[in-house]
Amino acid sequence: MVYYRLTLSALLWAYSFNGGAESIWDKSPPFSSEPVAITVYRSPSCGCCGIWLEHIRKHNFMVTDIKTEDVNSIKQKYAVSPQLASCHTALVDGYVIEGHVPAADIRKLLAEKPKVIGLAVPGMPQGTPGMEMNGGKEPFSVISFDKDGKQRNFTDYLFY
Repeated sequence: MVYYRLTLSALLWAYSFNGGAESIWDKSPPFSSEPVAITVYRSPSCGCCGIWLEHIRKHNFMVTDIKTEDVNSIKQKYAVSPQLASCHTALVDGYVIEGHVPAADIRKLLAEKPKVIGLAVPGMPQGTPGMEMNGGKEPFSVISFDKDGKQRNFTDYLFY
C-alpha cells in the first residue's frame, strides 16, 4: 500500500480544481495588454497564493515571486494594517496589493492612478481569485487605503 503525504498546498489545489473550466476571474479581458511587473511576497507553504499568482499571470502580469517566512514585516513596511491583512502582499507600480485582489481591479487601479497606498481584500474570502473552492462565493469588497488610514470600497462583489 502506498501512502501520500498531503500538504496544504495540495489540498487547496485539489479543492480549487474545477475540471478544466475557466475561472470566473479569468473570463474578463485585461484592462491593458501591456505586461506589468509585480513583486509578490508570500509564505512558501501557502497554496492559495500560488493559485492567485496564476490568475494574475493570465492577465499579463510578470511576477517576481518572493517566498519568505516573514510576510508580516513586509506588511508593516508598506503600511498594511492588521484589519486589511491577508496571506500575501504585492508591489506594483508604486502601489501595494494585499490579498486576493482580482487582476481587473489591479488594472483599474493602474489606469486610474488614485492617490492611495493600495488595494486590499482582507482575510481570505471564499470565491476570490485563488480561493475558489467547491463553488462557494462569499460577498467581498476590494478596499483602497491611503497614507492617512482612510479606507474606501474600490469595488464590491456582492453577486458574482
